[in-house]
Amino acid sequence: MSTSLQDPTLELLKTLVAIDSVNPSLVPGGAGEGEIARAIAAELAAAGCAVEMTEVAPGRPNVLGVLEGRRPGRSLLLCGHIDTVGVTGMAAPFSPVERDGRLYGRGAVDMKGGVAAMLGAARLLADQGGLAAGRLLVGAVADEEYTSLGAEALARAVGADAAVVTEPTDLVVAVAHKGFSWVEVTTAGKAAHGSRPLDGRDAILRMGRVLGRLEALDRTLQAAPPHPLLGTASLHASLIEGGLELSTYPDRCTLSLERRTLPGEAVEAGPREVAAILEQLVREDGELQAASRFLFGRPAYETPAGHPLPALLETALARAGRPTRRGGVSFWTDAAVLGHAGIPTVIFGPGGVGLHAVEEYVRIDEVLTCRDVLAEVAREFCAGE
Repeated sequence: MSTSLQDPTLELLKTLVAIDSVNPSLVPGGAGEGEIARAIAAELAAAGCAVEMTEVAPGRPNVLGVLEGRRPGRSLLLCGHIDTVGVTGMAAPFSPVERDGRLYGRGAVDMKGGVAAMLGAARLLADQGGLAAGRLLVGAVADEEYTSLGAEALARAVGADAAVVTEPTDLVVAVAHKGFSWVEVTTAGKAAHGSRPLDGRDAILRMGRVLGRLEALDRTLQAAPPHPLLGTASLHASLIEGGLELSTYPDRCTLSLERRTLPGEAVEAGPREVAAILEQLVREDGELQAASRFLFGRPAYETPAGHPLPALLETALARAGRPTRRGGVSFWTDAAVLGHAGIPTVIFGPGGVGLHAVEEYVRIDEVLTCRDVLAEVAREFCAGE
């Protein structure tokens, strides 16, 4: 593994971090993925890949590079998202700084480090004579930080025998992650002067009953037998608002909550549980007015047991002198989109600190190791039958 300060993968990573690719669906006015997609397309073309750019929303493209082997074989997709969250509070988010073996800047670990590793793997393979067999696909996708428009479009457009999503795992071979559902709950009251309790109905106090039942549900979820890699399911109240002013009974209260799910649980589990709680509360108090609605959700995912890709990654890691560990990640990833579209997927990427935080960095040595491992795995997997 090269550790030179002039390593082309490190230089590419710096270039990617220097490009503003804040998701405009998250942050109004965000630059989006256009500029970074063009840079990635140029890098893939320089590595000898056939390149295609496809807009998944106006001005927001995916990039797909394809490196064909010299004879038929299996296909492997390397996939990473190229959008980032916002930069509030960061002094110089797009000025990459290399210090103490780390590369600092917005998106360094989430997940331009992983994207640089997969692009570097394609370049390494091309420089070493290409693939003997099979097909390597490199997908750089938009919008993961919002609704994963890019991964959904990619999954519709291409097929592969397996995939690696290069989200940050600290080089752990991650074969599972949690899902989530977002639910909104509303309780209705009746506005009245604060001195007239007989005329008013307090929507916020009524939401308190809902919160109490939700807390009990969360305790039940976390007391259940844990998933061996992911722990337990959970629930938390994320946002709450209500009321008009201090001297007025609140006529409305709105709660937004998140239910984290495990493999085997439906995205609809959370909405169903919340609806059952409200039904029970209404049975207990016929005057209670409460309703819920499902906002958005994504399923959990687990790599099919016995699939060869995790073991290939572990073998390549060991050859690189790294310890190997199989695990899961608690956060959601585009692996679920690919996996549920029929592409067995593993999450594997370089680690760091500060996802969505004011200070963010990726460990440079892990980016380079990830690149080398991906190149070796692509050679071996694509040559298989």
